[in-house]
Amino acid sequence: MSASVVAALAVAVPSAGARGGATVASAAPECGAARAAVVASLDALRERHGVPGAAAEVAGGRCGTWQVARGTADLDTGRPMSAGDRLRIGSASKTFTAAVVVQLAAEGRVGLDAPVERYLPGLIRGNGYDGRRITVRQLLQQTSGLPDHVDTIAAEPLAKWRYRHFEPRELVGIALKMPHPRTSPGREWHYSTTNYVLAALLVERVTGHGIETEVTRRIIEPLGLRDTYWPGDETRIRGPHSRSYFTEADAETEADSDAETDRDAEVDAGDAGPAGAGSARLDGTEWNLTFGGAGGALVSTPADVDRFYRALLGGKLVPARWLAQMKRSVPADPDRLWPGARYGLGLISTPLECGGRWWGHGGTVPGGHRALGAVGPDGRSVALALNQVPLTKPGERDFRAVVNTALCAGR
Repeated sequence: MSASVVAALAVAVPSAGARGGATVASAAPECGAARAAVVASLDALRERHGVPGAAAEVAGGRCGTWQVARGTADLDTGRPMSAGDRLRIGSASKTFTAAVVVQLAAEGRVGLDAPVERYLPGLIRGNGYDGRRITVRQLLQQTSGLPDHVDTIAAEPLAKWRYRHFEPRELVGIALKMPHPRTSPGREWHYSTTNYVLAALLVERVTGHGIETEVTRRIIEPLGLRDTYWPGDETRIRGPHSRSYFTEADAETEADSDAETDRDAEVDAGDAGPAGAGSARLDGTEWNLTFGGAGGALVSTPADVDRFYRALLGGKLVPARWLAQMKRSVPADPDRLWPGARYGLGLISTPLECGGRWWGHGGTVPGGHRALGAVGPDGRSVALALNQVPLTKPGERDFRAVVNTALCAGR
């Protein structure tokens, strides 16, 4: 592949004309330095780890809202990466679903500490699992003790499930046949997308509408997230979007739709060069995401993801005392997320190098899109988009370093 195709393209967007309604960033020296620092951190992902394209939107503080992008969105055409492009946001979808459940709790229609059995009678039974012992809070907090159906699906050859439709109850059934993860409800944190499939079924039972309808009318439409939608069985992404890529080397293993993981169990690439070097890239843009459902299927943009997390953590979607419930967190497994991470109700909390913690969520889809939205303690926020997933510990550290850079530069 020619060097011109993967050459970096720096875009410091004069955001007044950007998609998503961003505002013009300040020309103050510290703002230029912050942009330069974020550009450098995105370059690290491209140059050290072989990610074709990376983009970010940063908002808040004296610098306003601004966007940067590096690299290539489409390796066939050479089109540059853009922070206005749509992508699959994977498990960042979980926060949207959690926010709807918490809204229903605030309305008195759902009890966070009520058993799931109250809303989905008889659904979680057998093989050591019992919905009478699992609460709604435990679903959202990943402490239900339920396994993750994605693990079973991902063990199959990609061709068997990449374009297949899955029903939510089918996904639950897959999970309940899996070996018990040896943790009792409320005792330990165990990441499982099945929890959010169940949360969506609960929403449907309580409201009479599917999670797609409720997220759209309660969040997407009120916030004007015009680039965010549920794709259903559509395997293509509507409108302007980045392609996404994975390599032959990881085609059999990169199938976790929720992989905000630190990849600590994988080989540390050290100085061995970009991840996937020597392996042919495959285009993973087209995919049926019904296997992720309410826990992983949304399509969005960095601008929309940023607006959503700013609204949620700014108290515009749930009342303050219910947002506090969402922030009641437990320690997450550092092998599944990263050191210092805690998990609330659809929210991840992580220490910042400059002090305090950011709140948000990340997401990965098997074809190679990676997203993350985060809000820092001073209200500054960042949303990231990659079109290939770093598959090594250094790559993951550099991905998280973008968040630290964006939220700490100039503080």
